[in-house]
Amino acid sequence: MIVVTGATGQLGRLVVEGLLERLPAGEIVAAVRSPEKANWAAERGVVVRKADYDQPETLSSAFEGADKVLLVSGSDVGKRVAQHKAAVEAARDAGVAHLVYTSAPKADTSPLVLAPDHKATEEFIRASGLTYTILRNNWYSEGYTQAIEQGARTGNFVGSAGDGRVATATRADYAAAAVEVLTGDGHANEIYELSGDIAWTRAELAAEISKATGKEVTYTDLPTDEHKAVLVQAGLPAPVAELLAAIDANIKDGVLSATPGDLKALIGRPPTPIADTVAEVVKGL
Repeated sequence: MIVVTGATGQLGRLVVEGLLERLPAGEIVAAVRSPEKANWAAERGVVVRKADYDQPETLSSAFEGADKVLLVSGSDVGKRVAQHKAAVEAARDAGVAHLVYTSAPKADTSPLVLAPDHKATEEFIRASGLTYTILRNNWYSEGYTQAIEQGARTGNFVGSAGDGRVATATRADYAAAAVEVLTGDGHANEIYELSGDIAWTRAELAAEISKATGKEVTYTDLPTDEHKAVLVQAGLPAPVAELLAAIDANIKDGVLSATPGDLKALIGRPPTPIADTVAEVVKGL
């Protein structure tokens, strides 16, 4: 039995969908905070169980009888270390044979602002004695949807990443890698650095938007503090704006530019290029 946490989230749902193409539905567990939101899975025969990272007792029951668990990292920055620790302990206590975790690029050595939570979680996993696979996912191309939309509509978008490159792939690409690991062999105690094959700059993103829309689109690079202020003015809470600006600073420094090829090797095809994501977003406008 394979358990997928966060199965109603954007990545988790794609993993469940991928597993359904390979396994009987009854061998898949969608572990979710709100089971009533997983009717789409239950209707297809997937087992749905409650799993709330803030309620460890639900994790124990969610993982019961599991051979493999995909631990999709939580989204509550600042709370994730405790949440992930509870999940790792629940997996160990439930006798899970193999734990798969979605981490961040070079989590144990990177200056990436989000790396510490993932580094701590990876340490918990190794200390647990569980057989594991770490999927260190680079940025999702879909994270730039708003910038693409803004560029397409107004002819300009802003950021503070300078000429830094980011090697994105789509959620579907990362989900496909998770499915391969969950259903395949030879992944015990491996760490995969997953990314797109091509790292791109914001200026190159602007060029792709121009190509898709047929009109000139430019990128305006701002100092970090100005970028943060623009994000707050646009309605984002200050901590979120600060985080996004810090990530752009990391990108400017080349922290997310590596293209090791692990994702292509796992899924057996090139990851989706950013041009495809741009075309899809523009098509939907």
